[in-house]
Amino acid sequence: MVGRHSRIVDRALTRLKLRQLRLLVAVGAHGNIQNAARELGISQPAATKMIQDLELDFEVKLFSRTNRGVIPTVFGETLIRHGKLIFAQVSNAAQELDDLNEGNSGRVVVGTLLAASTSLLPTAIEILLADRPNVAIKINEGTNEVLMPRLLSGEIDMVVGRLPSHRHRDKIRQEKLFEDHILAIVGNQHPLARRKNISFAQTKPFGWIVPPLETTLRRQLDHFFVGQQQHVPPVMIESVSYLTNRALLQSRDLIGLMPAEVVSQDVAHGYLTPLDWDVPFGQGPIGVSFRADADLSPAGRAFKAALHQAVQKK
Repeated sequence: MVGRHSRIVDRALTRLKLRQLRLLVAVGAHGNIQNAARELGISQPAATKMIQDLELDFEVKLFSRTNRGVIPTVFGETLIRHGKLIFAQVSNAAQELDDLNEGNSGRVVVGTLLAASTSLLPTAIEILLADRPNVAIKINEGTNEVLMPRLLSGEIDMVVGRLPSHRHRDKIRQEKLFEDHILAIVGNQHPLARRKNISFAQTKPFGWIVPPLETTLRRQLDHFFVGQQQHVPPVMIESVSYLTNRALLQSRDLIGLMPAEVVSQDVAHGYLTPLDWDVPFGQGPIGVSFRADADLSPAGRAFKAALHQAVQKK
């Protein structure tokens, strides 16, 4: 087994070409060798020969034929995934070289969840810029379901926000920053805004702004509603846009579920009001996730350190 592994590694290092990997990724995307060959500007026989050479070098079958084209085998899917990561790393290297050539002190691409975007992330960015004023920073916002695949493919360097509890745990490393909890938030005009010791029964006449179905918080909320005599709110608006949620809460008598970290500034300034009702679910760690099989760039390491410093300032 060791000898076979060494043989394949030697072939990959001495014979594998990026053009072959581009073809492999393209065939996986199209499910068709002819269309992939057209995308790369080569003939179909040449593309077929390149795939056959890959199969010989790696000693596995990469694609299976179907009536509609080809589909990757488990070996093909694995090589395609690593091929995408290689191209992402090449792109990142080229971008970092461009940044350095333009006088920037490195580059960091950060994915952020709602729980980290209003206070933690801006504070960390301020700390990083104080140390590296010419660093290039790119922020992408989304849910874990959107950001984690992009993290694993190398498109982003790290994800900051609620730490995922199950998926991808074997492929990422996590560092907890602090523990956050969920608040039920309303506008100041809401009939329940000034009430004390609110029961869930008092919230039933009102609509809710809820997170997307694929999120852990939404699953917890749905499970809670089921336990409350199969409660179905009169209105449910699914949204992860904080600005939209904020405006809706201020204009309509809705209830929103949001991490305390997210609404802390608006609550402190009196723009929104937390209900006097303890949300019985949703507490969890806020932290940073990054790939287990890759080292962060110097700018990435500096930003991760800035996140820890930002927590200390809270």
